[in-house]
Amino acid sequence: MIVKDELLSKLRRYFDLNLYEVKLWASLLSRGVSTAGELSDIADVPRSRSYDVLESLEKKGFVVMKIGKPIKYIAIPPGEVVDRVKKNMNNEAQEKIKRLDSIKGSDLLLELETLHTNGISLVDPTDISSCLRGRNNLYNHLDLLIKESKNNVNLMTTEKGFMRKVDGLKPTLEKAKKRGVNIRILAPLTNDNKKIAESLKGIAEVKHNNKVDSRFMTVDGKDLVFMTMNDSEIHPSYDLGVWVKTPYFTNTVDNMFDGLWNSK
Repeated sequence: MIVKDELLSKLRRYFDLNLYEVKLWASLLSRGVSTAGELSDIADVPRSRSYDVLESLEKKGFVVMKIGKPIKYIAIPPGEVVDRVKKNMNNEAQEKIKRLDSIKGSDLLLELETLHTNGISLVDPTDISSCLRGRNNLYNHLDLLIKESKNNVNLMTTEKGFMRKVDGLKPTLEKAKKRGVNIRILAPLTNDNKKIAESLKGIAEVKHNNKVDSRFMTVDGKDLVFMTMNDSEIHPSYDLGVWVKTPYFTNTVDNMFDGLWNSK
């Protein structure tokens, strides 16, 4: 049986399998029951690897081994496999979360924080800058900077960007506000995002801006993240931002923000 590369690629992505695993699994699905040798020939997988790979598929819940000689393998119905994979992924995720949660307050985290503090103290603040590729990475860094904010956060964004940022950053903005951080947002306000703006009441001050089309965030007059692309023209994975830690540049951008803010 010849399985298209496109199907194999999808199986690898959706089920988190390697190439040999998807080849043997797809071959077994086409036969229902088969020996390792038969599957090796059909799937074009080295016989020396077939048993190990089938054992891996068995542990993951994709196949079961039939008792008897020669040893044969039986394919589990795909619908059942989906349920098993979801359950296994969820269990693994929960275990990883518990493991990471257990680090909080531990000596390990203290040691890591000490390493970072000592290392960063050797760096000139003007040398701290980085390129942030992809919208997820951008928003993760915005989230981090807001978490570390002490005095103020100024955010300018687009209409759609405003909705995305409220959706992704609202909990962190709310915590920052409780710490006494002053949060201001400039964005085009429309009928589509009016209610979203109202949901920030008590968390951030929001004003309408359609004069300057720009995307950036400043924090405490020291950190600046500015996006270099028009978010309506690019795929989220190609979004690009730059983070710089420089009071000189950040204060200049804050002055521009204040000018727009006070003109309302």
